[in-house]
Amino acid sequence: MKTNVISEADLKLGRYRIDPEAPLLEVEDLHVEFRIEDGIVKAVNGLAYTLGKGETLAVLGESGSGKSVSHHAIMGILDTPPGYVTKGSVKFRGVELLAPHKKTGTLDHVVPEIRGTRVAMVFQDALTALNPVFTVGWQIGEMFRVHEGLSRKAAKQRAIEMMDRVKIPSAKERVNSYPHEFSGGMRQRVMIAMALSLDPEVIIADEPTTALDVTVQSQIMDLLKELQQDTGMGLVLITHDLAVVAEVADSVVVMYAGRRMEKGGIEEIFHSAAHPYTLGLMKSIARPDVHLERLEPIMGSPPDLLDIPPGCPFHPRCEYVIDRCRVEIPELYAIDEHHSSACFRWQEVQIHV
Repeated sequence: MKTNVISEADLKLGRYRIDPEAPLLEVEDLHVEFRIEDGIVKAVNGLAYTLGKGETLAVLGESGSGKSVSHHAIMGILDTPPGYVTKGSVKFRGVELLAPHKKTGTLDHVVPEIRGTRVAMVFQDALTALNPVFTVGWQIGEMFRVHEGLSRKAAKQRAIEMMDRVKIPSAKERVNSYPHEFSGGMRQRVMIAMALSLDPEVIIADEPTTALDVTVQSQIMDLLKELQQDTGMGLVLITHDLAVVAEVADSVVVMYAGRRMEKGGIEEIFHSAAHPYTLGLMKSIARPDVHLERLEPIMGSPPDLLDIPPGCPFHPRCEYVIDRCRVEIPELYAIDEHHSSACFRWQEVQIHV
């Protein structure tokens, strides 16, 4: 697909040509590293996916697998230094968001106008992400003051409307409350209201149900699903919670040590897993659709990203390992049109699902 070429003059004026026929988000061969005193941490090593209109894509994996870091890079909010995008492509509606830095040779996010307006993010810890010294109404209203030039009074009214939209009770009275005066679930609704303020086409939700009880988790996911149905936005859901994935996702990318281990539709991933890591994740949690005599944890720990082992990064923990796995990195093998696995022995894995 042809990529729109943007001149520096166009960038300065915020001009870029959106292709309405292009996917909402296309990520290709994304690499992110952190340069620290001890060496180079290779946090993301070739992430790729495509998100369509109205689609929910779940990015699944253990802590440290590169889920959040990769999407901070996509949003252009990676802390640089020490974090750098060293390779890859990120396109929104056909517009390339990354370009080489003239001095460092790494890649910079060059279309900041898209951030918050076209692509928005719901952060993991609402209490940390919200500023404790400003009211929630002031923080939601800031989106309208900065991007639309509204007065404080008009921005406050829009903030009340957004709080109503995400079903915060008594929004008119609570608009002047501070973050600590809300429950965890209500704070997360405030975060969603901020993300939705400018009607983005893509929402990236980073662990939106972390530290919430099961009932509130369900309410938050139902809210996101309802808003998605109303607007047709694409949703990228970053999570390690398989139960949440099963309820809302259309497709899944499984990450480990910054790499894609497997990708496919929700049915393929849950019922025809073709990678030992995915299978291990399935066996390590209770599932209502599968009877397990006992849960089986994945033995060992994720690799040190300063010193990722040669070959497949999962091989030290893998019960299907062969000599080839220790020296050769498996590419993503296409099982069918929608399902692929980065495993030399994917057929044997599927037999044991």
